[in-house]
Amino acid sequence: MRTDFDLVVVGSGFAGSLAAILARRLGRSVALLERGAHPRFAIGESSSPLANLLLESLCDRYELPRIRPLAAWGSWQRERPEIACGLKRGFTFYGHTAGRTFAARPDRSDQLLVAASPCDEVADTHWYRPDFDAFLAQEAAREGAEYMDRTEVRLAGFESGAAVLETQRFGRERTLRARLLVDATGPGGFLQRSLSPGRSNFPGLPATSGLYAHFTGVHRVDEMGIDPSGEAPPYSPDDAALHHVFDGGWIWVLRFDNGIVSAGVAAEPWLAEELRLAEGEPAWHRLLDRLPTVRAQFDGAEPITPFVHRETLPFRSRAAAGEGWLLLPSAAAFVDPILSTGFPLTLLGLERLASALERSWGTPALAGELARDAAASLAEADTAALLVAALYSRFDEFPAFADLTRLYFAAASYAEAARRLGRPELAGAFLSGDNPRFAPGLRECCALALSGADARILEHRIREVVAPFDLIGLGDTSRRNWYPVLAEDLLLAREKLGATLEEIESLLASLQPASVR
Repeated sequence: MRTDFDLVVVGSGFAGSLAAILARRLGRSVALLERGAHPRFAIGESSSPLANLLLESLCDRYELPRIRPLAAWGSWQRERPEIACGLKRGFTFYGHTAGRTFAARPDRSDQLLVAASPCDEVADTHWYRPDFDAFLAQEAAREGAEYMDRTEVRLAGFESGAAVLETQRFGRERTLRARLLVDATGPGGFLQRSLSPGRSNFPGLPATSGLYAHFTGVHRVDEMGIDPSGEAPPYSPDDAALHHVFDGGWIWVLRFDNGIVSAGVAAEPWLAEELRLAEGEPAWHRLLDRLPTVRAQFDGAEPITPFVHRETLPFRSRAAAGEGWLLLPSAAAFVDPILSTGFPLTLLGLERLASALERSWGTPALAGELARDAAASLAEADTAALLVAALYSRFDEFPAFADLTRLYFAAASYAEAARRLGRPELAGAFLSGDNPRFAPGLRECCALALSGADARILEHRIREVVAPFDLIGLGDTSRRNWYPVLAEDLLLAREKLGATLEEIESLLASLQPASVR
C-alpha cells in the first residue's frame, strides 16, 4: 500500500475534493483524508455567476464532464437530478427595522433585487452540501485519489521538505509522506492547529457570531403579500439568496429543491450578546420576535438539524503557504456569507493551484509560485472583507447599504463578462482588487462608509466609481432597486469591455437556452 504521495489533501469538503480531482487529472498521486464521513451537514451553500463560470472553466480545462453540469441550474436538473440543489436567480435584500413589519416602501428604498441570470436554464444554484460534497468525494476516489474517511490525522513534522502524517483509521495506524500538504479543513483548521501560522484581523469588520440550521416549512415571501404594489419583480425573490438586513446583523434564507431551507444569522457582538446567541434555538426565536415579517415567514417552520453556534465568523490566517504546505482559500480566510464570496474565492485559489501544479511541479519554481498564489488568496479575502465591513457599518441605513452593494455587483458582473469574452485580465483579482481604476475607488468608498460619511456624499462617490464598470444598469435610478438581466444593458456598455457588437451578441447567444438559440 502506497505511503508516499505527491499531495495529501486534508478535508473532503468541495474544495478539498476538487483539489484532489484536479491533481489527479494532472497525474499526481493523491491521498484525500477526512475526519468525518459523508453525507454531512455544512453551510456555505450559495453560488454566484463568477463561481459557476470558474467551475465550468476548470471542468473544461481538465476534462471533468461528470462535474460540469453542476455549473448551471438547467444542466444540473437534467444530468444530476439526484444531487439536491436550489435555484438562485439573483440576490434579494430586504431592510427591516426592529419591532416593525416590513414597510415595502413605494420607492423600494427598503429592498434590492439584483438578477444574476436571464432565465432558469443558466441560473446559479444553492449547493445542498450533504449531497454535493459526497458526490465530489466519490469523484475524487473515482479519479484515483486514495480516499480515507473517519481518519484521525496528526502532522509529525517535515523531512527533506516532505510532510510526515500519522493517521489512524478503525484502529489501524499508518504513516504518510506528502511532497505537498494541502489544508482544506476550513477556518482555523488542521494546519492552523498543527503549525500555528498565526492569525490577523480584517480591519473594520465586526467579530460577528453565527447561528444556523436547516429547516422545513419556511414560507415563501412571494406568497406572503409583503409587496402590495403588484409590480412583477425581475425574478421570484425566493429563488435567490434572500437576505433580511437589520441593525446589528442579517439573516439568510436559501431554498433547496428537496424542501429544505438553510437559514441563519450573522450578528454583531452587541446583538449576539443581547440575544444570547450561544443558547441556540431559544436565541433564534428571540431574534424572530424582533422582526415581525421574518417571524411570519418562519411561522410553523421546524429545524431538522441541531442549531450550530459559531462564536466568531471572520477568520484570517497570517500566512497561507510555507515549505511543503498550502492552505486553500477556504482554510486561509473566512469573511462573511452576505455577498456569496466564499465559492469564487475558493475556486480562484483552486484555479491558481492547478495552474501551478501544471506548470511547475517537480521544479524549484513551484514553492515561489505557491507562495505568490497564497498571498493572492489572502489579498482577495482582504478586499472582500473591506467591502463587507463597509456594508455592516450601514445596516441601519438601507439606502446607503444598497449603494455600497453596487460596488460588488459592478465588479462581479464586469469580471464575469470579461471572462466570458476570454479577457480575464480586464478584471484582474477578485472584485477588481488590483485594477488601477476600480480598486482605489472601492477603498475610498469603503473608507467613507466606515468613517460615517454623509449618505449623499457616499452615494455620489459610489456612482462615480461604478460608472466605468457598470454593465447591468446600476446607475439607472428609474429601476428603483430592481435590476433584471437585460441584453441591451450589455450591448450599450460594450465599450467598457473594449468589445465589438459581434462579440457581445455572441456572448449573449451563449447565455440563451438551446431551445431559443
